[in-house]
Amino acid sequence: MQNIRNIAIIAHVDHGKTTLVDKIIHASKIFRENQQFDDLILDNNDLERERGITILSKNVSVRYKDHKINIIDTPGHADFGGEVERVLKMADGVILLVDAFEGPMPQTRFVLGKALALGLTPIVVVNKVDKENCRPDEVQESVFELMFNLDATEEQLEFQTLYGSAKNNWMGPDWKTQTDSILPLLDAILDHIPAPKIDEGTLQMQITSLDYSNFVGRIAIGRVKRGTIKEGAQLTLCKADGVFKKVKVKELHVFEGLGKVKVAEVVAGDICAVTGIEDFEIGDTLADLENPEALPRIAIDEPTMNMLFTINNSPFFGKEGKFVTSRHLRDRLMKEMEKNLALRVESTDSEDKFLVYGRGILHLSVLIETMRREGYELQVGQPQVIFKEIDGVKNEPIEVLVVDVPETTAGKVIELATQRKGELLVMEPKGDLQHLEFRIPSRGLIGLRNNVLTATQGEAIMNHRFSAYEPFKGNIPERNNGSLISMEAGPCTAYAIDKLQDRGTFFIEPGDELYTGQVIGENSRDNDIVVNVQKGKKLTNMRASGSDDNTRIAPPKKFSLEEAMEYIQKDEYLEITPKSIRMRKIYLDENERARMAKKDS
Repeated sequence: MQNIRNIAIIAHVDHGKTTLVDKIIHASKIFRENQQFDDLILDNNDLERERGITILSKNVSVRYKDHKINIIDTPGHADFGGEVERVLKMADGVILLVDAFEGPMPQTRFVLGKALALGLTPIVVVNKVDKENCRPDEVQESVFELMFNLDATEEQLEFQTLYGSAKNNWMGPDWKTQTDSILPLLDAILDHIPAPKIDEGTLQMQITSLDYSNFVGRIAIGRVKRGTIKEGAQLTLCKADGVFKKVKVKELHVFEGLGKVKVAEVVAGDICAVTGIEDFEIGDTLADLENPEALPRIAIDEPTMNMLFTINNSPFFGKEGKFVTSRHLRDRLMKEMEKNLALRVESTDSEDKFLVYGRGILHLSVLIETMRREGYELQVGQPQVIFKEIDGVKNEPIEVLVVDVPETTAGKVIELATQRKGELLVMEPKGDLQHLEFRIPSRGLIGLRNNVLTATQGEAIMNHRFSAYEPFKGNIPERNNGSLISMEAGPCTAYAIDKLQDRGTFFIEPGDELYTGQVIGENSRDNDIVVNVQKGKKLTNMRASGSDDNTRIAPPKKFSLEEAMEYIQKDEYLEITPKSIRMRKIYLDENERARMAKKDS
C-alpha cells in the first residue's frame, strides 16, 4: 500500500494552479467520455468563481500507473495563509507553479518558505511558456535563488523542473519542445516525490481540515501519520488543553477522484475523512485508546489587522436581510472560527460589537461577502492594523509591496508609496513594465490600491505580503477629502444632485432611497458637509425657453466591498446587507457628531 503520493500545489494568484489540477483530473480519466463539466472544477463556490481565486484548499485524488496521487489545491493569497499552513501538513511534496513571464512573486515566497521549512520535496513547473515575451530560463534561475535564500537543503535545491502550458495541456523537460500531454508531470511526481514516511507505533492522525454535512454533522479530515484507523474503532481525541476524550469512529472515507469512497480501514500515509467525532478542533490528534500520543499542534501566523463588526442599526435595518440580531452575528462568527484558523474573534464591552482579527483586507472581505450572501445584515468599522509592544517600543506590521507598472506612470506610483512611508528597494525593467519593490507599513496599504489604479489608468499590478514587525514609522496622511452627507431621508432627485455637482463626486443615483447621516459622496475639500439632495424643482405654470434643459449628471462612483472597506474614515461605518453596501456616519445626527468630535478632541 506504499503506492501513495501526497502532493500540494502552491503558486501565486493567477499562475494557473486550478487549471493545472483540471488537466491532471482529465488526464487520469476520472470523467466518463460523455460527461459534462466546467473549467476550474475545484473552485466550486460562487465567490471563488467570480473572483477567479482559490479561497479554500481542496482535496482530490487521481490514479496513475497503479499509484494513488492525493492532490491538495491551495490558495495563492497570503491573506489565506492559514489555509495553506494547515494543509501542507498532509503533503510529502509540493509542485511549485510559476508564471514563465512573471517569475516567483511575493506570495509564492510566503507559501514556499512554509513548505521548505516542513522538509517537503519540491518540483518546479514553469507554466505559460506559450506567452509572448516569456523568459523560462531566467525564471528557473530566480526560483533557484529564491529557494537558496529561503535556506532550502541541498536535496531540495536539486529540484526537478518541468516546462509547459497547463491551458494547452502539455508539460515536458524542455520549453522549446512541446509534448502532447501532461503525463510527464505525473511521471515526475512518481519519480521524485517520496512515498509517505511511515513511523512505527500506535495510531496518530492530526485533523488538518474539516467538512460539514447536513446528515452526519462535522467531518474530520487529515492524514494518518502512523498505525491504522478502522471503522467503528474506539479512539482518543487529544485536544488543545491536554484534555483526552474517548470517541468512536462511525464511518471512514478516502478521497477518490472528485468525491469520497467509504472504506473499512485506512493505513498510514493516506488522507481520509472521519465521521462520528464531535467537539473536535483543527489541530487535534486522533490517537490510540490505550496509549494516546498527541502530535504537535499546527503553528499559525498571527493576524495583522482587525475590524469592528456590529449589528445593523441604521434606519433601513431588517429590510433586506434574514439574520439581523447580535445573537445571529455572534453565532456566525464563532462558527467561522472553527474552520478559519487565521481568524480570531473577541467580545467587546458592548453586547452587539465584536472585534474580528484577520490576515488582511481580502481575508476579512471574503468573510463579510460570504455572510451577506447567507442573508446577514451587519456594519463594520474602519480596518485597523495591530500594533505590538516589543521591548517597550511600539511596533507595527511592515509589508513588502511589489508593483508592476508601465514606465510612464512609475513616478506617480513611487510618489504615492513614499507619501505613505514606503521605502523603494528595487526598480528594474521587466519586459515593457517597470518592476518596483517597497517596504511599507500595513497602515499605508489601506486605501493605496485605489489611488495607484487611478494614477496608472488601471494598469498597475499590485501584490504585497507581510514581512515583519518593525518600530512605528510615524503618522501617515489619510484620505484628504471629506464626505458629503445626506441631510434628510427619502429618495434623492436629479435636480438636487445636478445643482451640487461642483461640491464633489457622488456615489448615488437619482431615485435612491437615503437616510439622514448616510455618506453619499466625496467632498472636493477636506471637511465634511451636509447637503440636501431630496429637494425638487419648484414648478410654476410658466415655461421659459432654455431654463428647462435636462439635468446632466456625472455617473456615480461605485465601490467594490474591499474598496469601500479601505475608503471609510474612523467616524464612519460600512452598512452591509444582502442587496446593498452603504457608507454612513457612526452618529447620524449632525449635532451629535459635533458633540462627539468635541469630546474626542
